[in-house]
Order: sequence, then structure tokens, then C-alpha cells
Amino acid sequence: MTSQRTESTGPDTIVLIHGFWVTPRSWEHWISHYQDCGYQVLAPGYPGFEVGVEALNSDPSPIEALTVPAIIEHLESVISGVQRPPILIGHSAGGAFTQILLDRGFGAAGVAINSAPTEGVAVAPLSQVKASFPVLKNPVHHHKAVALTPAQWHYAFANTFTEEESLALYERYAIPASGRIFWDSALATLQPGHQDTYVDYRNDARAPLLFISGGEDHLMPPKVQQSNARHYKSNTVTEIREYAGRAHLLPAQPGWEEIADYALEWAISHAPGAAARTNASSA
Repeated sequence: MTSQRTESTGPDTIVLIHGFWVTPRSWEHWISHYQDCGYQVLAPGYPGFEVGVEALNSDPSPIEALTVPAIIEHLESVISGVQRPPILIGHSAGGAFTQILLDRGFGAAGVAINSAPTEGVAVAPLSQVKASFPVLKNPVHHHKAVALTPAQWHYAFANTFTEEESLALYERYAIPASGRIFWDSALATLQPGHQDTYVDYRNDARAPLLFISGGEDHLMPPKVQQSNARHYKSNTVTEIREYAGRAHLLPAQPGWEEIADYALEWAISHAPGAAARTNASSA
């Protein structure tokens, strides 16, 4: 387990940003884990997600209304209420949102786990195409909230889990996803000008960023993370680490503690003032 937080400077808050087809509930293990380490932990939902998993499955209208700018604006308002720049950790689409927030000057360091790509990353492995097909197979889904079946969830999120484990996680976490955002992201490279998931890959003022990739992820395979990381040409830190045998739902996979601890330790060591704190602790 990560050692208890003792520094008087540096980040004291962690913001966990969830992806599509799930809610902040998907971070439930990480929330308590980081709180036990002495951190304030925030896991904001997207606008309208305050009602929770069961209510969103019953009435997905808040999902249908989602836009990336509205999500980012909401996340910015949450982060702006924190006294010190926090550590941002995002999963899947939350990884793309983490990149956007870092580019805009939010956060002391960021970790993007099995991240969706930001604008300009056009790599699309066959497993990703298959995993996204339930949304992209029909243009009419652009205006709908699209749910996965248990079998589709198993392929996209939990392919390294047993079918029983996958079904239990489906029943606890799964909600529909915004067809609008999926379609807009898929078409972003074909549209002129900057789109909703644009980041400045040459932004030298951006905080350090770590990509964590699951080796068996079907939805956002390692090639997507590798391509996204290579797009960055700035003089700030951008690193990538792959964990073999991990599926897309990495935050809930057995052994998640190792990854949660590494993500936190990396972020703390790369946040502004890390060298000064290290020197002071060794004096």
C-alpha cells in the first residue's frame, strides 16, 4: 500500500475522472484506497450523473444531452474549488479529459489510464473497431444513449475476466454511453479546425503526464496509448507504462492496488516541488 501522505507541500487532492459506459462508482476501490493514504479524493460525475447507475439506466436522457465542452466545464469548476493543484487520474474517456484539462493548465500531474485518444490520434486497431461498433454501426445513434449488452461489455471492458465476474461488474457499473460524443470523436479528424478533444501537443507549460495501458484492452488497445503519447512534442514529461494481462476495466481488475499505487507515486514524484520535498526528506 502507498505510504501515508506526510508532505506539507504539493498535491493533497486527487481527482478521479471516469469514462463512458460507467459512472464515478467505477472508482469505488480507488476512492477509499487513496483516502486511507491521507488524500482528499474527488470523483465528479458528468453533468446529470448525480442520480447514479440505476437511475441513468432507467432514464438515460442526461446521457443523451452530454457534450464534451459541458463535461470539461463541469470538471474545471470542480478542480477550481481545490486550494492546491490536484493530481488528475482519468480512465478511458476520462483519460482524454485529463489530457484536455492538463493542456488548459489544470492539475499538478496527470495519469491517463486506458485513455481514449485526443484529437489527431487516428490509430484504430480492429479490436477497438469491434468494441465501438455497437455505437458506430448506425448514424441514428448520434442522437441516442447507447447501452452495451452483457456480451458486448465482456468484450469491450472485461475480456480477461470470467463471464460471471464480467456480468457482476456489468450489473454494478454499466450505463449507456453518448452516441453524440462517440460519433463526433470519430469524425473529428475529418472536420476543419480544432474539435472538442483538441490539445496542444507542443504545450511546454503542461503538467507531467503518464499513460497507463492494459496489455489486453480491446476498447483502447496499447497501440492507441502509444500513438497518443508519441503525438506530444513538448518539453514536459510524457511517459507510458503497460501492464500485461489487463483489460479495459483496469480500475476494478484484481491487482488494481499495484496500479493505483504506481500512478500516485509517479504523480507525486513528478508534481512541481517533488525534488525539493525529496531533498528535504533526505536531509
